[in-house]
Amino acid sequence: MRKFLFFLSLLGSTVLFGQEYADSIQTLREEHQIELTDTSAGVLTIEDLVHFEKANYFPISQDHIVQALFTKDIGKKFKMPTTTERTPIYRRYGYLDFEIEGKKLRLTVYQNIDLMEVEGYEDYLFVPFLDETNGITTYGGGRYLDFRIPNSELVKLDFNTAYNPYCAYSHRYSCPIPPSENTLNVAIEAGEMTPSYKD
Repeated sequence: MRKFLFFLSLLGSTVLFGQEYADSIQTLREEHQIELTDTSAGVLTIEDLVHFEKANYFPISQDHIVQALFTKDIGKKFKMPTTTERTPIYRRYGYLDFEIEGKKLRLTVYQNIDLMEVEGYEDYLFVPFLDETNGITTYGGGRYLDFRIPNSELVKLDFNTAYNPYCAYSHRYSCPIPPSENTLNVAIEAGEMTPSYKD
C-alpha cells in the first residue's frame, strides 16, 4: 500500500504522459527509497541495510498505462496464502480486463476483509500479480498494484506503480502470494524491479 496510494487518485481520470506525470512517479520512487533506508520508518533494520543498496525500476512506460474494464463480481471469503503461515482473509471483488502488446489479459481484484474496517481503507482493493519478468528482472514472488473501488467501469491501470512486497527486501515479512489466476503471459516491463544489494 505504502505511498503508492498517493497516486491512486489519478487512476480514475485521464492520465497524460508528460513531465508532470513523470515527476510524480519519480517522486514516489524517491520517497520509497527514503522509506526503505530510514530505519526509523521500521521497514528495514540496520542489519537489513548491511546488504541492501537500492530499489530499482524500469523506465517509465506509456505502453503500460492501459484502459481496463472493471467488472464487479464479489466472491466468497478465502484464506490467501502468504510467505509464512499467516493466512489473511480476502474475497474476490471483481476483474480487470485489458490489453497489452495485443494480448487480452485479466487480473482478479481482491479485498482484504480486515482492512475494510480500517479508516481510510474502506474502499481499498488489492491486485497481486505475476508475469514473465519474475525471477529475471523482477522479484520472483510477484508484484502488487493498489486500487480503489472505482466509480465507473472504465479505469486506468498503471503498471508504472507496480511495487515489490516487503519480502523482496527482508525475510522478516509475511507477504501474500499472488494467486495463479493472476499470472500474466506477458512481460510487464514497468514498475519496480529486483532490488540491488551490496557485494
